[in-house]
Amino acid sequence: MKQELVLLAGTKETCKALTEQLKSMLGRYVNIRSYASEDFLPANIKDSLIVYSSYLIHDEVKHIIDSSCKVIVAHRTINYDYIDSLFEIPKETSVLYVNDFPESVHDSIETLNRLGISHIQYIPYSPGWDVPGSIKIAVTPGEMELIPSFIPIKINLGVRLIDIHTIMKIVDYFRLPETLSVNITDKYTSKIINLSKKLSALKQEAVTLNQYLKKVVDGVNDEILAIDSTGTITVFNEALEKMTGISTEFSLKKKVSNVFKNIELLRFLLKEKSEAQEAFTVRQTNVMVHRFPIANEETIVATFKDMDETIEMEKAVKHELQKKGYISKYTFHSILGNSSILKDTIKIAKKLASTDLPILIQGESGTGKELFAGAIHSESSRKNSPFLGINCNALPEELLESELFGYEEGAFTGARKGGKKGLFEQADGGTLFLDEIGDISTKLQARLLRVLEEWEIRRIGGNKNLPINVRIIAATNRNLKKMIDQGEFREDLYHRLKVLSLTLPSLRQRSEDIPILIQAFIDQSHKPFASINNETLEKLSRMEWKGNIRELKNTVQYMLAVSENDVITTADLPADLEEANENRTPPILISSKKKKEQHLLLNMIDELNKAGNPASRKKLSALSQETPIPLSEQQIRIRLKELEQHGYVVVHQGRTGTQITEKGLHALRQSH
Repeated sequence: MKQELVLLAGTKETCKALTEQLKSMLGRYVNIRSYASEDFLPANIKDSLIVYSSYLIHDEVKHIIDSSCKVIVAHRTINYDYIDSLFEIPKETSVLYVNDFPESVHDSIETLNRLGISHIQYIPYSPGWDVPGSIKIAVTPGEMELIPSFIPIKINLGVRLIDIHTIMKIVDYFRLPETLSVNITDKYTSKIINLSKKLSALKQEAVTLNQYLKKVVDGVNDEILAIDSTGTITVFNEALEKMTGISTEFSLKKKVSNVFKNIELLRFLLKEKSEAQEAFTVRQTNVMVHRFPIANEETIVATFKDMDETIEMEKAVKHELQKKGYISKYTFHSILGNSSILKDTIKIAKKLASTDLPILIQGESGTGKELFAGAIHSESSRKNSPFLGINCNALPEELLESELFGYEEGAFTGARKGGKKGLFEQADGGTLFLDEIGDISTKLQARLLRVLEEWEIRRIGGNKNLPINVRIIAATNRNLKKMIDQGEFREDLYHRLKVLSLTLPSLRQRSEDIPILIQAFIDQSHKPFASINNETLEKLSRMEWKGNIRELKNTVQYMLAVSENDVITTADLPADLEEANENRTPPILISSKKKKEQHLLLNMIDELNKAGNPASRKKLSALSQETPIPLSEQQIRIRLKELEQHGYVVVHQGRTGTQITEKGLHALRQSH
């Protein structure tokens, strides 16, 4: 009969990874069982070798271990399958090292430094700790969900594995064959050899790639300069030679200060290792120099653009688009407000702008869907190409179809001679905004779906397909999922439009922006020097505004029109405007039993988060027993689900527990 080993770990992911490791090495000789404390533990374990994944779980599992058992605490080391990703990080880079418990974080960092992987600076992080604003990269041994969302580069190092020292202790305990020890040692050595081969291959690929890049750089039309860490020029392409009149042969391998004499330009090129751009005069030419670092190569690359030429080209392009009315009126600077929910929405929208994928914008009427669509276009790579929009609810079906797809001559009575290009053709290379997409007929839905599948259109009355290159941004204030259930909207079209999605907050969710919006409406009005007294401003800020920004703007315009002087007062309010409750509070804080339970949970989660402790259901239930509202784990599970649906918390699996959101914190502050 096989001898038995029982692995006890904290999380299911760790348990799974370490079990696979032990079985691959010892499974032929030893029966291996494993349990994760966050998932399930047996009542009692007898006559077995117990292996802890970490000394941190001792208090969680000690009550189930019989005195007949032997306990070995595993030493853990980095997973060699993922170690190469660390070597790709530039020297001296500050990197956030993320793990679930402070002790685990410090143990892991100590292991990395001991192994000589110390070319980067590890910043320890566990849930609840502060993060330096300069951090751009985070690494973690399998705890990806714990990495703060605002860090752009996230690297998974895989679960830390049991080291060879611990494996040998297990082999000795079971008195396993000596050949097994040799095989295990060979396996570890093989991993290190494979890692060395992989790094060597990557280095050779980089050398080859640099040779190709040099040929590409010399062949492009843009003016390009590259400088290494010593200030020596490594790239000076032919286009830059033509612009400056300085030969490539003379410039290469010389100090940049010996080639350019403009002191300000030299300072700009050499002073920092951050991306930036500034205007300079080089050899009587006004140029915009864009500098960006290639950290891995310790190189600064700069591109030189003839400003006069660029400005003239952009003017010509914009003039043509403006003549046709094909240009967006909005940028992200057009979106007014300082509320956190609006800032988060803009942040997401800017990220969506960087792709060419279709976007579905959802939000109540009057929340600014066209404004966001225009801003996304203005931020995108298509900003110098057409932006066209159409309200799908404003035209009859037949007219909307001809506007979108165009028609051939003679396609119907009254068709223009020579036919007409539709919006898809006119927006080619740019963006087409389809507002109120939920109101189009099923027939048009089918035609639009075909466009999104094939990226071709056929004019009405035409007999050939025309390829198009258009980014689609659609918007609606309707519940498309409900329409799908009722058979009013095609599910396949919904998923084609909603490759990316953006939900706009209502004005009720960003009421702190109302004073900013009111001032902007006044500035844009026929009474730009008018003001509004505090009482009226407070009253307007408390109103519900079911018509959102559009309703607010109409109200301000009305008040400006009827006001007797340049001060708007409550006397100028429209008679039919319904005022919101003076003392209204966030919906989760009204005095019902359910809401009191939700409020209690938010308070407890906030306190646990601040202390850096996991807010698990078990912990929350224990804390609630000390209050007038004791809750079971089942009750807490239901309330947490409700809070998550409102956006007040995020519920994580495992020991991390629940995290309160900015929206949840705002609700708490409002209640105090």
